[in-house]
Amino acid sequence: MDIIKISENKKQYLNLLLLADEQESMIDRYLERGTMYALDDGGIRAVCVVTDEGGGILEIKNIATAPEYQGRGYGRRLIAFIIQQYQKTFQILQVGTGDSPLTVPFYEKCGFQRSHTIRNFFVDNYDHPIFECGKQLTDMVYFRMELNKI
Repeated sequence: MDIIKISENKKQYLNLLLLADEQESMIDRYLERGTMYALDDGGIRAVCVVTDEGGGILEIKNIATAPEYQGRGYGRRLIAFIIQQYQKTFQILQVGTGDSPLTVPFYEKCGFQRSHTIRNFFVDNYDHPIFECGKQLTDMVYFRMELNKI
């Protein structure tokens, strides 16, 4: 298993990126300014995009695993890699997600703690309703971990 940095042609992984952020225009807001990594395990199984948000904050903007490979630890492996890669240069790792029974437990198991909420983020910023597990996502819930305490 290898994790590789993707510097060019990031949109070739759009099918994976759209699993975590289903509107391409939203992905376009961070893809080029972000650093992208792909997990290769006999083929690309997962991707992650992180951005420097200033003030010592690194944000996971997108992390997605191909559906047929979910539940095999690829997402957790990418997060562990991000922590290892950036813990000496950033103080906080954060991620924003919908308040969903699929994603919230994943981030909590990875060591993130709830930080804050942006009300109506999905309603105000997406051109269509976003549903996960039969529930419409409205608010963006942020999770954080302090990298210097790991």
